[in-house]
Amino acid sequence: MAAKEAEAAVVLPLRSTTQTKSSAMDAIEDILYGSLAGIIGKYIEYPFDTVKVRLQSQPDHLPLRYTGPLDCFRQSIKADGFLGLYRGISAPLFGAAAETSCLFFFERMGREAVYSSGFCPRDRLLPLPALWFTGAFSGAFTSVVLTPIELVKCKIQVPMGSGAAGAKPPQAPSIMSVIRDVYKHEGLKGFWHGQMGTFLRESGGCAAWFGAKETTTKMFHLLNQRAAKSQTEKDALATEALPLWQQAVAGASAGMSYNFLFFPADTVKSRMQTSPVGGTRQNRTFMQEGRALWHQHGLRGLYRGCGITVLRSAPSSAFIFIVYDGLKRHFPL
Repeated sequence: MAAKEAEAAVVLPLRSTTQTKSSAMDAIEDILYGSLAGIIGKYIEYPFDTVKVRLQSQPDHLPLRYTGPLDCFRQSIKADGFLGLYRGISAPLFGAAAETSCLFFFERMGREAVYSSGFCPRDRLLPLPALWFTGAFSGAFTSVVLTPIELVKCKIQVPMGSGAAGAKPPQAPSIMSVIRDVYKHEGLKGFWHGQMGTFLRESGGCAAWFGAKETTTKMFHLLNQRAAKSQTEKDALATEALPLWQQAVAGASAGMSYNFLFFPADTVKSRMQTSPVGGTRQNRTFMQEGRALWHQHGLRGLYRGCGITVLRSAPSSAFIFIVYDGLKRHFPL
């Protein structure tokens, strides 16, 4: 009985729907602060993302051009210099702003949906399973916005024909040239080529992203309150933000969970979106591309580039959550 009372007394300052603030202000904060956090995170992770896409998109009918992430870094810097790893970053910066703002916006909409369903009273914080659901809800809707942006990004990061051994790399395509080529040969629907992969990655990955972050945050709050020496100190901890290092660990755990659990879907998506536009080969479906990769390289091929992706996601997601939560806490609109 005493244990239940102690557990009930624990108040966790997880992000929740604010009753005193209008929905419009919440939406503006999600868009503005989410965009800023996404841009900062993208600058940190982009060189690693370029390497990841190049590792994922190596043709299955040719010998592998890169033996691993370090070799890809070495060859890329030798060919284009370090700034070459930032090639095409303007589209991803826009994409990062759109993605992160959409993630936080739709995650809040998911919370509203859960509250409106009567699953949880509005005066109580959502349980962790509901927060994993709101993450999946957010990722599913965000995937529709994100697929065209990712398609343009991938085609810029891996120019057509760059995989041929010994061939001179072609001039990097511009954003507008990629958009024109896709629209000319495949029409408007061509921009959503790879949507299934993005949907699987975002819906599953964002469930893990938000869920892991909130789970780790809850764990730290419980540990901090149990270590408190007085009730006054426990009450203070209930309303304070976590120490910065604990916020960073929670954000890093989110990014690593997101990228590792659904990485095969991202690999298949990247291969679909880096296929030549207007070629004689008909675009493969998600299942066709996945089967071809599995038959050629097995499970290892589906996780090609995973290590570098999980590594770069830790600091990136940590910064995203620290910046977003900090702005929401200290600069409410």
